[in-house]
This record gives sequence, C-alpha cells and structure tokens, in this order.
Amino acid sequence: MNTHRTAHRIVTRAATAAALATALGLGAVHTATASAPSAAPVLAPFTDTDPDPDGGWHQDGLALNAADNKKVDAFVARARRAERSITPQIRAAARLSHADLIGFDQRLKSPDSLKRKVATSMRESPGQTVDASLGKINDAVRFTLQWPAGRYSQGVDSAAGLLSSWGNDSTRWSNTWNRTAGYKAVNSAWRAPRSHQLFEVQFHTPQSKAAQLETHKLYEEQRLPGTPLERVRELQEQQNAIFAAVPVPPGAQRLTAPARHLPAPDPARHLPAPAPVPVG
Repeated sequence: MNTHRTAHRIVTRAATAAALATALGLGAVHTATASAPSAAPVLAPFTDTDPDPDGGWHQDGLALNAADNKKVDAFVARARRAERSITPQIRAAARLSHADLIGFDQRLKSPDSLKRKVATSMRESPGQTVDASLGKINDAVRFTLQWPAGRYSQGVDSAAGLLSSWGNDSTRWSNTWNRTAGYKAVNSAWRAPRSHQLFEVQFHTPQSKAAQLETHKLYEEQRLPGTPLERVRELQEQQNAIFAAVPVPPGAQRLTAPARHLPAPDPARHLPAPAPVPVG
C-alpha cells in the first residue's frame, strides 16, 4: 500500500491549508527543551566569533580568505531570512504528525560551523570554488522531528507528505535504517517554494537521536584535517558500535520520499484560439 498516496487523498489541498493555519494558532509544539512560542523568536544578529584582521577566517587548521569569508557571511544572512518562513511549516508538520521538535534552538547552523564545512570541502577538492562548496550545503537551516519507535514510520510519512503538499520540493532523501553499520535515521533535504532556500529535516527516534548526540564529538574529530588514518578507523568503529545498539522501528527501512507534486495545469492554456475578426 502506498501510504504517501493515501495521505494525499485524505488531506486535500484545501484541508491542508486549513490545517496549517489551525496548527499555527494552536500554540507551542512540544520540544525536548523549553516550550517554544507559536511564532519563531527573532534571532540576534550573528557575528564572526573569530574575526581576522585581513577579513579572512582561520580555525582548527582551516582557513578562508577575505573574499570567500564574505560570501559565506552573505549565505548565512540569506539562510536566516529564509528560516522565518520555513519554521512555521515545520512547527505545523510536527504538531499535525504528533512529533517532538528536537533542538529547535539550534535550527540555524552557526557561521563558524558553516565556514568549517566550506573550508573542509575546498581543502578536500582542490580547485573547488566557495560558490560550488556553498551549493552543496543543505543544512544551514535544519530541524529534527522525533517519534517513539512504534509511531515512527507513520509519523515520517505524515510529516514528509505535509511538507511536500505545502510546496516544498524534496531534493534529498537518505534512509540509513537498512545499513549494517553507522548512522541510523532518515535525513531529508527540501527546497522552500518562495525563498528557494535548502533546509534539512532529520527524522529520528529517541534512541537514534541519543546515538547521534553521543557520536557527534567522535565524528567531528574524525573529520578534522590531520587526524591519523588509524585514529579515523578507530573513531568509526566506536560510532558503529553505538549505532548498532539502536532498534530499527517497524517499517522504517521502507520509508521513501514523497512523490513530487507538479503544479496543476492552467485551464486557460487549453482554450481554443479566438476566431479572427473579419475586416470591412
């Protein structure tokens, strides 16, 4: 049975719009930390935490020159503006699919984290431009939705279907529940319809999220330039052992991205051409 099609038959375009409006007026979505207000709070302006006299950026053995650093700052500013229209939809999808919204306060990747990611990408691919590196980033704006294992698959189907029906285009769907080793979850990327901002939504269970948090420092060390190959392997083995203990929710291995919804055809395009007006 195609659960995506079933969900879209039940939730019509008009009903979905009404549900979104209703959800935004119902109050806070349950989060793992303090309750968040129904509207996203205004975020303080970001500042470069490690400014360089020449306008560049240096940290952990990585570097960006002044011009590239300026481009990343502009990218961060665009992401922050786009987040204001993306967050209400995520909060509504969480409420309607009965998900916990995890780590809501970290929904924007920090400038330093983005710069590390860009600098690492350029270092690993000599000759790659900063624009090409930024084009690969889909998690400058990111969210995590979480359900208990017994409700996980149904919750993912519901939330992803809602995001798709609201015009967000699914650009990436990585389901790693069927892996024999390593990270376990569904990581998805979407393109917002108006701003065209890419954003990430991770779908977790409490156990998979806990494993992700436990392995985060191991992953960061593994990615640092200069980490010896033997240490890289050791860090990966530690991560594999942690994720191996995460139970796989029923049906999680079969979760797929929602079908892309093309806009309805314009009836005016099929009208016959007007008859020529007689002259004289």
